[in-house]
Amino acid sequence: MGKVVFLYRSLAYRNAAADMLRKARKLPRGAERSAARRYAKALRDLARTEAWLEGRVAIEPRSSEHVTMAASG
Repeated sequence: MGKVVFLYRSLAYRNAAADMLRKARKLPRGAERSAARRYAKALRDLARTEAWLEGRVAIEPRSSEHVTMAASG
């Protein structure tokens, strides 16, 4: 039963985040749009955190360093 509850809760957070991002894209640039995007990001992060707490997802380290190569010639 716990897995089903977790699945529905996680999906609800993800769907709410996607809906909020869609609404934010329709808004003109400004404070309201930025607030909507931050809210959507918070919902997405909450879904990830709950998944981590439940032990359902392994967190992969992100590489913050991007390797760029200069063209010689």
